[in-house]
Amino acid sequence: MSDTGTAAVPGTGSAGGFPYRLIATDLDGTLLRGDDTISQRTRDALAAATAAGAAHIVVTGRAVPWTRHILDDLGYDGLAVCGQGAQVYHAGEHRLLTSVTLDRQLAGVALAKIEAETGPLYLAASRDGLEGDVLVGPGYAVGGDLPAVPFTDASDLWSAPLNKIYIQHPTLSDDELAEAARSAAGGFVTVVMAGAGVVELLPLGLSKATGLSLAARRLGLRAADTIAFGDMPNDIPMFGWAARGVAMANAHEELKAVADEVTSTNDEDGIAVVLERLTA
Repeated sequence: MSDTGTAAVPGTGSAGGFPYRLIATDLDGTLLRGDDTISQRTRDALAAATAAGAAHIVVTGRAVPWTRHILDDLGYDGLAVCGQGAQVYHAGEHRLLTSVTLDRQLAGVALAKIEAETGPLYLAASRDGLEGDVLVGPGYAVGGDLPAVPFTDASDLWSAPLNKIYIQHPTLSDDELAEAARSAAGGFVTVVMAGAGVVELLPLGLSKATGLSLAARRLGLRAADTIAFGDMPNDIPMFGWAARGVAMANAHEELKAVADEVTSTNDEDGIAVVLERLTA
Protein backbone atom coordinates (compact mmCIF):
# COMPACT_ATOMS: atom_id res chain seq x y z
CA MET A 1 0.00 0.00 0.00
CA SER A 2 1.24 3.46 -0.82
CA ASP A 3 1.19 6.61 1.26
CA THR A 4 1.17 8.86 -1.78
CA GLY A 5 -2.50 8.71 -2.74
CA THR A 6 -4.81 11.61 -2.00
CA ALA A 7 -8.57 11.68 -2.11
CA ALA A 8 -11.13 14.37 -2.41
CA VAL A 9 -12.30 16.05 0.78
CA PRO A 10 -14.09 13.74 3.24
CA GLY A 11 -17.47 12.72 1.92
CA THR A 12 -16.66 13.49 -1.72
CA GLY A 13 -14.11 10.84 -2.57
CA SER A 14 -13.94 8.67 -5.66
CA ALA A 15 -16.04 5.55 -6.36
CA GLY A 16 -17.49 4.38 -3.07
CA GLY A 17 -17.12 7.85 -1.56
CA PHE A 18 -14.71 6.83 1.23
CA PRO A 19 -15.14 9.63 3.77
CA TYR A 20 -11.57 9.84 5.13
CA ARG A 21 -8.28 10.59 3.42
CA LEU A 22 -6.14 8.89 6.09
CA ILE A 23 -6.52 5.55 7.89
CA ALA A 24 -4.28 5.15 10.94
CA THR A 25 -4.04 1.63 12.37
CA ASP A 26 -2.31 0.26 15.41
CA LEU A 27 -0.67 -3.15 14.91
CA ASP A 28 -0.87 -5.49 17.91
CA GLY A 29 -4.41 -6.29 18.95
CA THR A 30 -5.76 -4.19 16.07
CA LEU A 31 -4.43 -4.81 12.55
CA LEU A 32 -2.72 -8.04 13.59
CA ARG A 33 -4.69 -11.08 14.67
CA GLY A 34 -3.67 -13.07 17.71
CA ASP A 35 -1.27 -15.13 15.59
CA ASP A 36 0.49 -11.94 14.37
CA THR A 37 -0.93 -12.25 10.85
CA ILE A 38 -3.23 -9.94 8.87
CA SER A 39 -6.35 -11.55 7.42
CA GLN A 40 -7.06 -11.49 3.71
CA ARG A 41 -10.35 -9.75 4.42
CA THR A 42 -8.55 -6.91 6.19
CA ARG A 43 -5.93 -6.70 3.43
CA ASP A 44 -8.72 -6.45 0.85
CA ALA A 45 -10.61 -3.80 2.83
CA LEU A 46 -7.49 -1.65 3.17
CA ALA A 47 -6.73 -2.11 -0.53
CA ALA A 48 -10.25 -0.97 -1.42
CA ALA A 49 -9.97 2.11 0.80
CA THR A 50 -6.58 3.08 -0.62
CA ALA A 51 -7.88 2.51 -4.15
CA ALA A 52 -10.61 5.01 -3.28
CA GLY A 53 -7.92 7.55 -2.46
CA ALA A 54 -7.18 7.11 1.24
CA ALA A 55 -3.67 6.81 2.63
CA HIS A 56 -2.86 4.14 5.22
CA ILE A 57 -0.36 4.76 8.01
CA VAL A 58 0.60 2.08 10.54
CA VAL A 59 1.02 3.63 14.00
CA THR A 60 2.62 1.22 16.45
CA GLY A 61 4.38 1.12 19.76
CA ARG A 62 6.94 -1.24 18.25
CA ALA A 63 10.22 0.34 17.20
CA VAL A 64 11.28 -0.09 13.56
CA PRO A 65 13.30 -3.32 14.03
CA TRP A 66 10.21 -5.05 15.50
CA THR A 67 7.90 -3.60 12.81
CA ARG A 68 9.80 -3.83 9.53
CA HIS A 69 9.15 -7.53 8.81
CA ILE A 70 5.39 -7.05 9.27
CA LEU A 71 5.31 -4.12 6.85
CA ASP A 72 7.38 -6.04 4.31
CA ASP A 73 4.97 -8.98 4.53
CA LEU A 74 2.02 -6.64 4.03
CA GLY A 75 3.64 -5.17 0.94
CA TYR A 76 3.40 -1.81 2.67
CA ASP A 77 5.58 0.88 1.11
CA GLY A 78 4.27 4.02 2.80
CA LEU A 79 5.02 5.80 6.05
CA ALA A 80 4.84 4.10 9.44
CA VAL A 81 4.91 5.69 12.86
CA CYS A 82 6.91 3.47 15.21
CA GLY A 83 8.16 3.50 18.79
CA GLN A 84 5.00 5.17 20.23
CA GLY A 85 5.51 8.16 17.93
CA ALA A 86 9.28 8.41 18.29
CA GLN A 87 10.05 7.27 14.74
CA VAL A 88 8.63 8.08 11.32
CA TYR A 89 9.80 5.33 8.97
CA HIS A 90 9.53 5.11 5.18
CA ALA A 91 8.81 1.43 4.59
CA GLY A 92 9.30 1.52 0.83
CA GLU A 93 12.75 3.06 1.15
CA HIS A 94 13.65 1.30 4.43
CA ARG A 95 14.66 4.70 5.74
CA LEU A 96 14.21 6.41 9.10
CA LEU A 97 12.88 9.93 8.50
CA THR A 98 12.63 11.23 12.05
CA SER A 99 13.61 9.87 15.44
CA VAL A 100 13.20 11.14 19.00
CA THR A 101 15.38 9.72 21.77
CA LEU A 102 14.88 9.47 25.52
CA ASP A 103 16.98 11.71 27.78
CA ARG A 104 18.89 8.99 29.60
CA GLN A 105 19.66 11.15 32.62
CA LEU A 106 15.98 11.97 33.12
CA ALA A 107 15.08 8.33 32.53
CA GLY A 108 17.50 7.27 35.25
CA VAL A 109 15.94 9.73 37.68
CA ALA A 110 12.47 8.50 36.70
CA LEU A 111 13.39 4.86 37.29
CA ALA A 112 14.83 5.68 40.70
CA LYS A 113 11.66 7.52 41.69
CA ILE A 114 9.43 4.68 40.50
CA GLU A 115 11.47 2.00 42.25
CA ALA A 116 11.40 4.06 45.45
CA GLU A 117 7.63 3.56 45.37
CA THR A 118 7.27 0.07 43.90
CA GLY A 119 10.49 -1.74 44.75
CA PRO A 120 12.78 -3.27 42.11
CA LEU A 121 11.57 -3.40 38.51
CA TYR A 122 12.35 -5.75 35.64
CA LEU A 123 13.79 -3.66 32.81
CA ALA A 124 14.21 -3.67 29.04
CA ALA A 125 15.10 -0.89 26.61
CA SER A 126 14.79 -0.14 22.91
CA ARG A 127 17.89 1.33 21.30
CA ASP A 128 17.47 3.96 18.62
CA GLY A 129 17.97 3.36 14.90
CA LEU A 130 16.98 1.05 12.06
CA GLU A 131 18.92 -1.81 13.62
CA GLY A 132 18.46 -0.86 17.27
CA ASP A 133 18.46 -3.84 19.61
CA VAL A 134 15.98 -4.37 22.42
CA LEU A 135 17.99 -5.05 25.57
CA VAL A 136 16.33 -7.28 28.13
CA GLY A 137 17.38 -7.55 31.76
CA PRO A 138 16.94 -10.38 34.26
CA GLY A 139 13.29 -11.20 34.97
CA TYR A 140 11.83 -9.21 32.07
CA ALA A 141 9.45 -11.32 29.95
CA VAL A 142 9.33 -10.57 26.21
CA GLY A 143 6.14 -11.65 24.46
CA GLY A 144 6.20 -13.87 21.40
CA ASP A 145 9.41 -14.60 19.53
CA LEU A 146 10.59 -11.02 19.06
CA PRO A 147 14.39 -10.68 18.96
CA ALA A 148 16.05 -9.33 22.08
CA VAL A 149 19.56 -9.12 23.54
CA PRO A 150 19.98 -10.03 27.22
CA PHE A 151 21.99 -7.83 29.56
CA THR A 152 23.12 -8.26 33.15
CA ASP A 153 25.28 -5.15 33.65
CA ALA A 154 22.99 -2.15 34.25
CA SER A 155 25.52 0.16 32.59
CA ASP A 156 24.75 -1.54 29.26
CA LEU A 157 21.26 -0.08 29.45
CA TRP A 158 22.61 3.46 29.17
CA SER A 159 25.51 2.94 26.75
CA ALA A 160 23.68 4.04 23.55
CA PRO A 161 20.73 6.30 22.62
CA LEU A 162 17.30 4.87 23.54
CA ASN A 163 13.76 5.38 22.28
CA LYS A 164 12.15 4.01 25.42
CA ILE A 165 12.46 1.85 28.51
CA TYR A 166 10.10 -1.03 29.28
CA ILE A 167 9.23 -1.84 32.90
CA GLN A 168 7.59 -4.85 34.56
CA HIS A 169 6.91 -5.63 38.21
CA PRO A 170 6.79 -9.00 39.95
CA THR A 171 3.41 -8.42 41.61
CA LEU A 172 1.72 -5.23 40.35
CA SER A 173 -0.72 -5.43 37.44
CA ASP A 174 -0.01 -3.42 34.31
CA ASP A 175 -2.62 -0.82 35.28
CA GLU A 176 -1.24 -0.57 38.82
CA LEU A 177 2.34 -0.26 37.59
CA ALA A 178 1.44 2.40 35.01
CA GLU A 179 -0.44 4.42 37.62
CA ALA A 180 2.42 4.13 40.13
CA ALA A 181 4.96 5.15 37.49
CA ARG A 182 2.90 8.20 36.45
CA SER A 183 2.45 9.25 40.05
CA ALA A 184 6.15 8.92 40.87
CA ALA A 185 7.77 10.12 37.64
CA GLY A 186 5.16 11.72 35.40
CA GLY A 187 7.06 15.00 35.43
CA PHE A 188 10.14 13.37 33.93
CA VAL A 189 8.82 10.88 31.36
CA THR A 190 5.61 9.91 29.62
CA VAL A 191 4.25 6.59 30.90
CA VAL A 192 2.08 4.44 28.62
CA MET A 193 0.53 1.00 28.77
CA ALA A 194 0.73 -0.54 25.32
CA GLY A 195 -0.29 -4.17 25.86
CA ALA A 196 -0.16 -7.08 28.25
CA GLY A 197 3.07 -6.78 30.20
CA VAL A 198 4.08 -3.67 28.25
CA VAL A 199 4.44 -0.51 30.34
CA GLU A 200 6.83 2.00 28.80
CA LEU A 201 8.74 5.15 29.73
CA LEU A 202 8.99 7.61 26.82
CA PRO A 203 10.37 11.09 26.23
CA LEU A 204 8.15 13.56 28.07
CA GLY A 205 5.24 14.68 25.89
CA LEU A 206 5.74 12.02 23.22
CA SER A 207 2.70 10.08 21.98
CA LYS A 208 1.38 8.31 18.91
CA ALA A 209 -0.41 11.56 18.07
CA THR A 210 2.97 13.33 17.88
CA GLY A 211 4.37 10.95 15.29
CA LEU A 212 1.10 10.63 13.38
CA SER A 213 0.77 14.39 13.01
CA LEU A 214 4.32 14.55 11.58
CA ALA A 215 3.64 11.73 9.14
CA ALA A 216 0.29 13.19 8.07
CA ARG A 217 1.88 16.58 7.46
CA ARG A 218 4.34 14.96 5.06
CA LEU A 219 1.34 13.73 3.07
CA GLY A 220 -0.48 17.06 3.19
CA LEU A 221 -3.19 15.56 5.42
CA ARG A 222 -4.80 16.73 8.65
CA ALA A 223 -6.43 15.39 11.77
CA ALA A 224 -9.82 16.19 10.24
CA ASP A 225 -9.01 13.73 7.42
CA THR A 226 -8.24 10.82 9.74
CA ILE A 227 -9.94 7.72 11.09
CA ALA A 228 -7.86 5.81 13.66
CA PHE A 229 -8.09 2.23 14.97
CA GLY A 230 -6.56 0.96 18.21
CA ASP A 231 -6.90 -1.22 21.29
CA MET A 232 -4.84 0.09 24.22
CA PRO A 233 -4.50 3.23 26.38
CA ASN A 234 -1.43 4.32 24.38
CA ASP A 235 -3.88 4.91 21.49
CA ILE A 236 -5.86 7.52 23.45
CA PRO A 237 -3.79 10.50 22.19
CA MET A 238 -4.17 9.25 18.61
CA PHE A 239 -7.96 9.07 19.07
CA GLY A 240 -7.89 12.58 20.51
CA TRP A 241 -6.05 13.83 17.43
CA ALA A 242 -8.05 12.02 14.74
CA ALA A 243 -11.52 12.97 13.52
CA ARG A 244 -12.81 9.50 14.45
CA GLY A 245 -11.45 6.86 16.80
CA VAL A 246 -12.53 3.23 16.51
CA ALA A 247 -11.71 0.82 19.34
CA MET A 248 -11.57 -2.93 18.84
CA ALA A 249 -13.98 -5.08 20.88
CA ASN A 250 -10.90 -6.50 22.61
CA ALA A 251 -9.70 -3.01 23.56
CA HIS A 252 -8.84 -1.78 27.03
CA GLU A 253 -11.80 -0.13 28.76
CA GLU A 254 -9.95 3.22 28.96
CA LEU A 255 -9.77 3.37 25.17
CA LYS A 256 -13.35 2.23 24.66
CA ALA A 257 -14.45 5.06 26.95
CA VAL A 258 -13.07 7.71 24.57
CA ALA A 259 -13.81 5.94 21.25
CA ASP A 260 -16.41 7.16 18.79
CA GLU A 261 -17.20 3.56 17.89
CA VAL A 262 -16.38 0.02 19.01
CA THR A 263 -15.96 -2.55 16.25
CA SER A 264 -15.38 -6.31 16.28
CA THR A 265 -12.21 -7.86 17.71
CA ASN A 266 -8.91 -8.03 15.87
CA ASP A 267 -9.53 -11.75 15.32
CA GLU A 268 -12.95 -10.96 13.80
CA ASP A 269 -11.66 -8.46 11.20
CA GLY A 270 -12.80 -5.40 13.16
CA ILE A 271 -10.96 -2.97 10.87
CA ALA A 272 -12.46 -4.56 7.77
CA VAL A 273 -15.97 -4.38 9.25
CA VAL A 274 -15.70 -0.58 9.47
CA LEU A 275 -13.85 0.01 6.20
CA GLU A 276 -16.28 -2.16 4.23
CA ARG A 277 -19.19 -0.14 5.59
CA LEU A 278 -17.49 3.13 4.72
CA THR A 279 -16.58 2.07 1.19
CA ALA A 280 -20.01 0.55 0.41
